[in-house]
Amino acid sequence: MSSTENANTQAALSELVAAKAAEFGIPGAAVGVRIDGREFYACPGVTSVAHPLPVDERTLFVLGSVTKAHTATALMRLVAEGRVELEAPVRRYVPELVLADERVAAEITVMQLLNHTAGLDWNLVTDTGEGDDALEGFVAELAALPLIGEPGARASYSQAGFNVVGRIIENVTGLTYEQALTRLVLQPMGLSDSLFFAGDVVTRRFAVGHNPDEDGTPAVAGMWKGKRCDNPGGGLVSSVADQLRAARFHLGDGLGEGGERILPAELLARMQEPSVELRGSTLGDAFGIGWFLRDVDGVRTVGHGGSVDGQFSELLIAPGRDFAVVSLANHAYGYLFNQAVARWALEHCLGVVDRDPEPLPYDPARAPELAGRYDNDAMTLVIAADGEGLTLAVAIKPEIRAASDSEMPADYPAESMGLLPGDGDEYIVTSGGLKGQRGFFTRDAGGAVVGIDLAGRFFGRVPAAAM
Repeated sequence: MSSTENANTQAALSELVAAKAAEFGIPGAAVGVRIDGREFYACPGVTSVAHPLPVDERTLFVLGSVTKAHTATALMRLVAEGRVELEAPVRRYVPELVLADERVAAEITVMQLLNHTAGLDWNLVTDTGEGDDALEGFVAELAALPLIGEPGARASYSQAGFNVVGRIIENVTGLTYEQALTRLVLQPMGLSDSLFFAGDVVTRRFAVGHNPDEDGTPAVAGMWKGKRCDNPGGGLVSSVADQLRAARFHLGDGLGEGGERILPAELLARMQEPSVELRGSTLGDAFGIGWFLRDVDGVRTVGHGGSVDGQFSELLIAPGRDFAVVSLANHAYGYLFNQAVARWALEHCLGVVDRDPEPLPYDPARAPELAGRYDNDAMTLVIAADGEGLTLAVAIKPEIRAASDSEMPADYPAESMGLLPGDGDEYIVTSGGLKGQRGFFTRDAGGAVVGIDLAGRFFGRVPAAAM
């Protein structure tokens, strides 16, 4: 790019990011784009409406589930060293693992944890403290976690599965998960602004989450980040500059910026290859290892998103095109903001257009077989018909809220949804904070609807008699 092209790209990015932040009411955001060896940043707004400081490219945000890509990278380093085998049973490395079904506990493999096919429900809602034994304590309680399928039978996104990956890393290295990730990934990649603990973060500039209050004004969220036992799947705190640096590594051949070998090129490439297909998911067409894979207008993309109570993150790369976009936002509508930024970057930089599919016209005859309540371990999803179409609402279970010592994220009220062409069991949310999210209904062998997937997570249907 010429200096004029660079200036034009920077100006266009700054204008777009500022406009989208204003549109979605984002107090502060940090966006980085890489294209053809050039990097651009736009960081409008403030860290907090209560104690505002300007956001810049080194401001720290909670990444949420983008952490999973880093955890998977650490695990793959242990694979490269011959200390872990992907197809080995998890119990080889976590012999203390006990699940509700002993056979499942003995059979699940490391790879099935990494690509979310172990048959584990979303997560075990528990707090095992902030000590170095947090993951050990989490694994000790896993017999209470529901199982949603046979190992290897289907993909269902599981935070609990990545917590167990973190425990594998601890047992193999003899370090805490956070120490191991720092030595295996953060330090070799030069991610000096990537941290886990509040005591480290408070010495830097950091963002806090926001949720809209009753009149829509952003208010500081009650929870900053999750519990330590959830660190392997959602606890990393980082900057847009660090995450763009990590993206450069994953666009490369396994070498760090100083030329040192972090991963063999073939293992880095394997992380970006399909390991299990996904159906009807906004997240992607397939899981790799620690990544969602998706073809967008003929271009293969690799990425992951994340959220923690009023903070949202997105990291997306296009291997072979030297392209990456990182978008961090500190508001409950950050998902919509991040998707708009990523779509703009794909189109502006690569000429790739990412559009939502058009739903079918509403068919009231379909509503009775779909409407109802669907649960997983922590949340309830309700499908209803309002006379003009189907709606979808998502809420944290009351008992989970009651057991929490801190404020939890707000529920998603009923928003419109539509079924998609094909077999008619796939859908898309068409309004509200989940707009653009896709999923599908699951049927049993007799054709009855027994579950629904949203954001890669399975929710089982609750019989009418139990409601």
